Amino acid sequence: MVSALLREIELRSPYLADRKIESIYFGGGTPSLLEADEISKIIDTVAKHFDISYEAEITLEANPDDLSASKVNALRSTPINRFSIGIQSFYEEDLRWMNRAHNQQEACSSIMRVQDAGFEQITCDLIYGYPQLTNEKWQHNMQQLIDFDIPHISSYSMTVENKTALDHFIKKGLSPAIDTDQAADQMNLLMDTLKTAGYEQYEISNFAKNGRYARHNTNYWKGKHYLGIGPSAHSFNGTSRSWNISNNAKYMKAINSNQLPLEVEHLTNLDQINEGIMTSLRTMWGLDLNQVEHRFGQSVKNSLLKDAAPFQEEKKLILENNILRLTDVGKLMADHIMSELFIIED
Repeated sequence: MVSALLREIELRSPYLADRKIESIYFGGGTPSLLEADEISKIIDTVAKHFDISYEAEITLEANPDDLSASKVNALRSTPINRFSIGIQSFYEEDLRWMNRAHNQQEACSSIMRVQDAGFEQITCDLIYGYPQLTNEKWQHNMQQLIDFDIPHISSYSMTVENKTALDHFIKKGLSPAIDTDQAADQMNLLMDTLKTAGYEQYEISNFAKNGRYARHNTNYWKGKHYLGIGPSAHSFNGTSRSWNISNNAKYMKAINSNQLPLEVEHLTNLDQINEGIMTSLRTMWGLDLNQVEHRFGQSVKNSLLKDAAPFQEEKKLILENNILRLTDVGKLMADHIMSELFIIED
């Protein structure tokens, strides 16, 4: 697989031609299973074919149980400079319910190991809105990360995907259904608690102290171009989106034959407008209507202003300096608001 990844990097080197690489993100699946020398080899190959900024953010997604003392020590020899640790909860019973491989002790020790090794750029994930999570437990989970002085926190509401084990258990009555009111209450607690602790909510699910925004995700929300390498990886260049086949064996076979196993979707103006609405409104920077007018015309801007007016009256959107932003109330129903703003062809 690593050999295939290296070959795909080479095959796709023209994709981001003349663009400086600001971030590299090892995510999806469990990239922390890679050995340190394999990670270095991948980054070296990227450097051979792309222009990497000397201050690039290079993140490794990791499960707590993968971050042993020897693993963390080995990673110090690589260019990795940021960790994304999937904590999810500090409660043993909740981790078991989520079917996570790590326990409460590993959740804490993984953070301490990474910090003790000298890594300052750390983000941790927490999940809220599931039946076992009382508000008291939720407050404790957040406080744990605050006490660890984690500079960046990502937090997501539990969702139920079709045909998953959780979906099956809920339908069979073996597990309570997700309570949307509970999720809303806990999102409000999240926003209030982290704001009080000095975090800035720069995107609906992401909070940072002292401006330590995740550069990789921020560039995504701002519509910058990116290249995804590996099975299922997605890429975007402003006018088209492409994605690799998800089957590992078929992916490697194609790459070994110097073929790119991907599908391409060319984005219409309508696609680009709606994608811009969806990504920018999630952030504190909001949707810049001056840019909308410049790229897509006055009529699109007027349509957005008309559709946004009812949400402004309800204090769910604000318009300042021709920039639309969600209020805290609006963030609780962001998906609905964005769908109402989408431009639909007549």
